[in-house]
Amino acid sequence: MLRAVVAGRAQISCSREPDLFIDGVPCCDQYLAHTLAHDGFIEPAYQGTVGTRVPATLTDAGEAALAPTTAAA
Repeated sequence: MLRAVVAGRAQISCSREPDLFIDGVPCCDQYLAHTLAHDGFIEPAYQGTVGTRVPATLTDAGEAALAPTTAAA
């Protein structure tokens, strides 16, 4: 889901329980989408009116979650 947000393929609904849409289709795991939003990994690119969809964007935490990790030697 985070990779779809980075690729610009995701929209998020403006609501208390934001739903995530990828390529215009609702995500099959809306529980995870809600968790990503509530835990601060994704957010609306800008505030829209309640019920509208706007582009989703990663937060700093979302970007950190996608950052490659280096294995300890």
